[in-house]
Amino acid sequence: MPSAPPKSTLAYANAHRPWQLYRTVFAALLARCHHVVAQHGRKFRFKNKLLSIDATTIELCASLFDWAKFRRTKGAVKLHLVLGHDGYLPSVAVITDGKQADVKIARRLRFVPGTILVMDRGYLDFTWFGQLTAQGVFFVTRPKHNTAYRVVQVRPFAEQSLVVADEVIELTGQGAERACPYRLRRVEVAVPETGELITLLTNHLEFAATTVAAIYKDRWQIELLFKALKQNLRIKTFVGTSPNALHIQIWTALIAMLVLRYLQLRALPLVAVEPRRALAHESLRASRSLALARQALRTPTRTPAVAPGRVRLRVIRTASRRTRSTKCFHPAQFGAENQVSALLASTNLDSSGLA
Repeated sequence: MPSAPPKSTLAYANAHRPWQLYRTVFAALLARCHHVVAQHGRKFRFKNKLLSIDATTIELCASLFDWAKFRRTKGAVKLHLVLGHDGYLPSVAVITDGKQADVKIARRLRFVPGTILVMDRGYLDFTWFGQLTAQGVFFVTRPKHNTAYRVVQVRPFAEQSLVVADEVIELTGQGAERACPYRLRRVEVAVPETGELITLLTNHLEFAATTVAAIYKDRWQIELLFKALKQNLRIKTFVGTSPNALHIQIWTALIAMLVLRYLQLRALPLVAVEPRRALAHESLRASRSLALARQALRTPTRTPAVAPGRVRLRVIRTASRRTRSTKCFHPAQFGAENQVSALLASTNLDSSGLA
């Protein structure tokens, strides 16, 4: 390859290469990641499959992305994501326009009986909750403050815990009682740092109240995934304005997240790790992931020598504020180097040791 590919070549590929191809690659890589995850331990002791469902809005320029209708002066698309907590892998992704309601996409999904869904208030739909309960699917969410209910049973809980209340309730709101005629569970817990009370609603009547609170707390992992996608892999800046180009870039970012997670899982020992001993393997996982990244960067490439006039200097900010490294790159190398730097930054690894 004598020089970097021209912009017209990239624009042609974004316009004519189907984005479904990248979705197929994502599904194949996800299957390999699930095979590796099965060889390691679980964070929770229960055997139910735990999933978090959420959506994030990606704002776009209304004049350039005129097809992405959202508001009068803004365009946007929504990325609806289902995160599996076994390995924290994104398992389902749906891209829609910005006006699409979160719960409408959630209703289209099908889950195995026994699955536990964790979601925020944006998915509050008692008709859907009634359907999930009838299908044997559990959920943990936060109700609205004006939800009408009556207490059927007050359950005991440990006084030394952060649990404030544990009640079995029945909905009494207009239409809610008919939409979800099942008994639900209302749990109040206090946040240790601030003392704020958080109310949780679930249809699982067997777990301890502390387990329900821990399940909802683990939902924060999907928020961290959205943050990594927008900041580290920069899906807020797009190289094309067509729907196909936007889908390609989002699916490529999801593939990059899976590749990083696959390297982290491969770095773990191939034995089951108990939840209480999982923290002892964090430093080992980080060091092995860095070793795999170093090996990938040291692989010889066919990139030609940098010609005069084509040298660019770029300062790469590492995870450490005190460490910075300046390197010379050919323009054709910018894409791969930025991708590796972003992936290393998402694991809090110092990329200065890659030189």
